[in-house]
Amino acid sequence: MRFSQLVAATALALAFAGAPLQAREANDALTVPPSGVLGVGEAQLTPAFWIGLQAEPDRVILDRAAIEAQNAKLLRLDPSMHDLRALPKSLDRAQVAGWIEALSQRPERPLFDVDGRPVPAATLDAVVGNLALAAIPAQQKTRYGLVVRRAALRTFPTTLRVFSEKGDTDIDRFQETAEFPGTPVAIVHASADGQWLFVVSPRYAAWIDKNDVAEGSAAEVFGYADKTPYRVITGATERTVFTREQPAVSQLQLDMGTRVPLQTGLPPDQPVNGQTPYAAHVLELPLRKADGTLGFSPALLQKNTDTADGYLPLTRANIIRQAFKFLGERYGWGHAYDGRDCSGFVSDVYRSMGVQMPRNTSRQAISPALEHRTFTDKDSHEARLKAAQALEVGDLVYIPGHVMMVIGHWHGQPYVIHDAGGMSYRKADGGKARIKLNSVSVTPLLPMLYNDRQSYVDRMTSIVRIRH
Repeated sequence: MRFSQLVAATALALAFAGAPLQAREANDALTVPPSGVLGVGEAQLTPAFWIGLQAEPDRVILDRAAIEAQNAKLLRLDPSMHDLRALPKSLDRAQVAGWIEALSQRPERPLFDVDGRPVPAATLDAVVGNLALAAIPAQQKTRYGLVVRRAALRTFPTTLRVFSEKGDTDIDRFQETAEFPGTPVAIVHASADGQWLFVVSPRYAAWIDKNDVAEGSAAEVFGYADKTPYRVITGATERTVFTREQPAVSQLQLDMGTRVPLQTGLPPDQPVNGQTPYAAHVLELPLRKADGTLGFSPALLQKNTDTADGYLPLTRANIIRQAFKFLGERYGWGHAYDGRDCSGFVSDVYRSMGVQMPRNTSRQAISPALEHRTFTDKDSHEARLKAAQALEVGDLVYIPGHVMMVIGHWHGQPYVIHDAGGMSYRKADGGKARIKLNSVSVTPLLPMLYNDRQSYVDRMTSIVRIRH
């Protein structure tokens, strides 16, 4: 899904011994700046540097029609995706239980709370009991809703944060992902305590706080998703204008790639939520009424925010610009900390250009709908290195549990931007320097070591290229 071992899977090192001459010469050209991040100076932290290296940075890679065809293919062929519009009018128990049981399996390994104390078996028993599997009816009407705010999707119906190791308070093993305002979902089950809903979104199936979803008819939900005109959030994150009159849509976080319809039926000379709308876009946002049903409200988004009247063209320049808008954002496992993880990062960047992707690295790397080259133990280091040297801007490089986005070549080797936990590399004296990144970072690819014996190139499982 993301980093299976956050620091171990993000080790970065110089590979001198046994490396091909070309790789050693490339490493020799890399310097270690005060930050300790190998081969990356201030210039390499700007999108302009990488865009300037491209021969045709503004050439369109896929036009809108091709992207729509690609998205339709993804929805049709990829088993991790869910075509909500194709769901039957009623769902049987086997289908619903299958979704829940595929995700919410009782943990077998020891877990720890935020204070490093072991999570008692009784606590886990209560969490599992809250699934209420016995309460799933033999048949139920298919229900729909819209997510009303940026919301966590959880493994179990609980806010309990659990960790694999004492002292680790970043990777919450019950955190799966997050969904953004306006995301359509199918509502298929409720927890025993009534506080959580199991929902199926286009890219995930998990538990969500019931207050983050408003239930409506299929016509309302999909009508909202299809509504035009709309704005697309092209900044890393933007927020609606503060409003005391309608707290549900006040300072609401909207993340990159979120599509939000415009409210076009209001008089332009009349206040919206107590404020003139002339310097803002008037959005139409979903909200949850007191009875849990779906309603809508206008909300203002300043015109000087980073948005567009449609998805951005898919070009190398836009891939680089969009990726760099997250540079320095803290790593957030499962979209925690109002941020994102490695697979969430690359999918949010591509979503701003209208390209949909599976949520997790394991699914992205092998999706039957995406052009990918896979690697096995039979692929030699030389063959892998040749593939790495042929990488292009926007290509996605996968190793177990992690994904990186290529931003160009410099000093004879590819560079990547990725949501990385840490890095290490060989110093001149043979020792190993260790740097904790824990953020969206720029690094070279070839020097990266997965462990003391293997480089990232040696552990590549797949390269995905978004092209015709």
